[in-house]
Amino acid sequence: MGLSWKKYTLQFNQPSGTSRGVLRTKDSWFLIYRESESNQPLLGECSIIEGLSPDPVLEIEAKLDELCAAIKTNAVDLSQFPAIRFGLEMIEFKKAQNGKQQSKDFQLEKKGIPINGLIWMGEVDFMKNQIKEKVSAGFTCIKIKIGAIDFNTELDLLHWIRGEYNHQELELRVDANGAFSASDALQKLQQLSKYNLHSIEQPIASNQWEEMAQLCSNSPIPIALDEELIGLNESQLLNMMETINPQYIILKPSLLGGLEMCDKIIEMAEKTRIGWWLTSALESNVGLDTIAQYAYRKNVSMPQGLGTGGLYTNNLNSPLYIQGQFLFTNPKHRWNFNPILT
Repeated sequence: MGLSWKKYTLQFNQPSGTSRGVLRTKDSWFLIYRESESNQPLLGECSIIEGLSPDPVLEIEAKLDELCAAIKTNAVDLSQFPAIRFGLEMIEFKKAQNGKQQSKDFQLEKKGIPINGLIWMGEVDFMKNQIKEKVSAGFTCIKIKIGAIDFNTELDLLHWIRGEYNHQELELRVDANGAFSASDALQKLQQLSKYNLHSIEQPIASNQWEEMAQLCSNSPIPIALDEELIGLNESQLLNMMETINPQYIILKPSLLGGLEMCDKIIEMAEKTRIGWWLTSALESNVGLDTIAQYAYRKNVSMPQGLGTGGLYTNNLNSPLYIQGQFLFTNPKHRWNFNPILT
């Protein structure tokens, strides 16, 4: 039967604020592999975030047509399409599992993956309510997007959080998405350090290696690189990590080209004693499930950024579920691919 594809637009439960604007929908392209009419198809998700993903969005569908028409998929040049590479890798991964959507050793019903609670930007009261809900649900680590509203207002929010929850009760991560300028970033990091933060993601925009290296050397808060990794090849990644020497890096397989590339990056990071964790890039449950399987096999212990399964009104029903601060899977719950296949 072979390979085909279908575009699917995910609808957010509510407008979700980031430093790049408010998200209401997000497109994914699904590769669909069928061995026969009687077998359940295998799905691979090509997840795109416009303005962040390096894939040329206007060329994606032509490249998917080329891939699906190819006799051998490895003959198609996907070097400029990391999201498609990851989508194809998902299918190959599931083929190796004898067609199962989840591998035999993926038993999160026995051991969950620790995850952080994601707090979306918005009015202060809205953000406070999200934080209260996450803590009440059992989260001991939350991640807050900063950089889109007034900085002093964000400091006030962090001050309120620390008045409610000390650093032993609640680990705080913040993500600036490159919102600070190189000239005032260190001053802002010093102000943020009063609130016992675990780390800050990408304080300044990417491709400022010298400035970022100075920040990582002088910052009172550990720095995690995110956007800095996107669009680099292996030698560039190694050069970047050796030059900047961050405390952490964050791996998003859809933006980096899949799990094989993540393996290589992790090996580089561990050789230079750089910490890492995984984060989903707004995938549906199809992509999230594969990243969760990968995290499980890596035996992660620190909270991962994999709590995005409940973002959408039209996500695919899956065995994944969150209990407390852990992501689990229930093998008794079946996948429903009908929204993609019909």
